[in-house]
Amino acid sequence: MKFVMSTCRNEELEFYKSHLQNVIMPFWTKAFDHKHGGIYTCYNNAGTELVSKDKYVWSQGRLIWIWSRLGRLMQEGIIDGDGSLFLDQAYQTVRFLQHNAFLENGNCAFLLSEEGEKKESIPGKGMDISIYADCFVILGFTEYAGVSRDEQVLDEALRLYDHLSERLRRGDYRTEPYPIPEGYKAHAVAMIMLNVTQELGRVLKTFRHERREELLEASGRYMCIVMEEFYRADGSIAEIIAQDPEKNEDELLTRHMNPGHAIESMWFVMTTAEELEREDYIHKVCIAIKKAFELGWDELHGGLLRFVDKEGGPPKGVTNGNPFETLILDTWDTKLWWPHSEALYATLLAYAYTRDNEFLRLYKQTKRYVFDTFPNENQPGGEWIQIRNRKGHPVEKVVALPVKDPYHIIRNFLLIIELLSKQI
Repeated sequence: MKFVMSTCRNEELEFYKSHLQNVIMPFWTKAFDHKHGGIYTCYNNAGTELVSKDKYVWSQGRLIWIWSRLGRLMQEGIIDGDGSLFLDQAYQTVRFLQHNAFLENGNCAFLLSEEGEKKESIPGKGMDISIYADCFVILGFTEYAGVSRDEQVLDEALRLYDHLSERLRRGDYRTEPYPIPEGYKAHAVAMIMLNVTQELGRVLKTFRHERREELLEASGRYMCIVMEEFYRADGSIAEIIAQDPEKNEDELLTRHMNPGHAIESMWFVMTTAEELEREDYIHKVCIAIKKAFELGWDELHGGLLRFVDKEGGPPKGVTNGNPFETLILDTWDTKLWWPHSEALYATLLAYAYTRDNEFLRLYKQTKRYVFDTFPNENQPGGEWIQIRNRKGHPVEKVVALPVKDPYHIIRNFLLIIELLSKQI
């Protein structure tokens, strides 16, 4: 794939490099825990106060991925900086998780103290309450292994992947902070496993590992689940579907969609579809991205709404008293940082594949909103104020974990920088 854009491509590349290095990274480099490893993420939305030194394993695995990718891009001269420093801190965090995150049953704990002591995030509910923690540890270990050529860390990623795959086969898992009601399936599980398997497969290929084809096939299977089970006839992506086909289709859970999640998922699909030469899926992906913008873009105030009905507008439908329904109804009109960073990359990537100028239009529309809305103008080097209300004003609200997370912004900026750096 060759990336073709207008003559402003170099200007775009320099814009993202500058914003990453001057606005985003100064905040997060100060948040690294040099004593224990890992990063502090429990800040208020403005980034002015560290409210807890607890460490969510979810975020620590993510840190390893972005620090490792940063290290590689610095070593390659694509981004300015000392790549060895970031790789050393990534390794410190690998060691922190190796020593502290794993339970006797092989699962990952969800929450650790600053020093690494295992804690219950929800009192009385246990330590291993979310496979997403395991997934992000796999992703972090995989990226670090690929950059550092550390076969031992890669083997650990594979062992955790095998253990997680068996849990998924048995149905023995939980998905906090988004618990899946009994009798339903969530798009998020297939989506995260698509990303896990494609990243593992990519790195295994660089090692010429005997399991590289197995992981590529697994990535293809998860891609098919996303595109066959959760892709609706109109191109929208369902977040939750009922396992029983006779189940009421007018329920809030099955009617709602998450536009940002759909857009993120679609660039995962594009990545594997290219590897497997599935042009049919790339065509469907393009329909889905456009549909997510059609349903999710707020024509009144701009930006992507968090949740919408499958036909557009506020989520609606029959409720059953599930906590996830409360989350949908309470936060549907918030404007969050992560869907918008995902939309920036996904629209550029879709344009790279298709040369469809509609994706350039959507990219420019998103970029205008993002950089008018999220950067923290009151604090130089202060990252973004990540959580906004419908009108774009900051709100102090927990939307998943009580953290200010660096992952989506930095990951997508790095991916955009790599994409724009490709030779025409």
